Amino acid sequence: MCATPTVGAPSEPPRLSPRRRVRIVLAAVPNVSEGRDASAIARIGDAFAASARLVGSHSDEDHHRSVFVLVGERSGLVDSLVAGIAAARDLIDLRSHEGVHPRVGAADVVPLVPIVPGDLAEACGAALEVAERTGTELGIPVLLYGEVGGGRRPAFFRRGGLEELARRIDTDELSPDFGPLEVDPRTGVVLVGARRPLVAYNVELETKDLAVAKAVAAAVRESSGGLPGVQAIGLELPRTGRIQVSMNIIDIDATPLHEAVAAVAREARARGVEPGAGELVGLVPAAVLTAAEDAGVEVDGVDETCVLERLAGL
Repeated sequence: MCATPTVGAPSEPPRLSPRRRVRIVLAAVPNVSEGRDASAIARIGDAFAASARLVGSHSDEDHHRSVFVLVGERSGLVDSLVAGIAAARDLIDLRSHEGVHPRVGAADVVPLVPIVPGDLAEACGAALEVAERTGTELGIPVLLYGEVGGGRRPAFFRRGGLEELARRIDTDELSPDFGPLEVDPRTGVVLVGARRPLVAYNVELETKDLAVAKAVAAAVRESSGGLPGVQAIGLELPRTGRIQVSMNIIDIDATPLHEAVAAVAREARARGVEPGAGELVGLVPAAVLTAAEDAGVEVDGVDETCVLERLAGL
């Protein structure tokens, strides 16, 4: 029952409690080192979807890699990620693995991503849960990156490949944050992190000259003086005969996707090569599509059906 104000006393408007969100939904984008065996990919995908919602996936034979996009509340998402990592461990043998994409693990990278920017701390907490359970329950060495790993990026661990990473661990240059100290060459390690949303996007070039793709990648990536927040490498995809510039746009505010794609096209044409088809890997935040629309630009493969918030029901 509400209290009745004293007669003659001035009434005050009721104080409203701040509105609290009932559900916090996070995303995860696990990458596994299998892009050719349809049965194995399906089984790993089913494991990742055990108690979270699988809203997207992408497999590539040349990269020999599959990317899954999951959404869910923290507890269920953590359970699903551990189940998917276990399936990748059981189904992938890195000793016979070859693909153009750098990798150090069967379940190579497992990032937790806030869909709402203010949920980054929740994503960090979920990442640490996944890391601890992967190390203790699955017996796989885990190295942390991103917001839970001092800002380090996967490339820090991948340089030189798995053999070099195992050497760095054996010589105490690095130490796993969770799990055993020895690296099984069959399974490798798992890089677990928390990060803000990024966009993975590939652009084909109409050439057979890998040197052109490498030069274009160097021109657009931040580390060699290019666009802020852009990582890029030039790749030759032998199974399909394609030459590709593969990008991660890790700061979509500093460099919108459409500007990165335009830069690749510009640098390719400066070298006498036309850009080809674009390929989105995974999903994009709504802001990426909005920025392109505001600029009056269409980006290959990017439309409403690829928007993370929409598929997450937010």
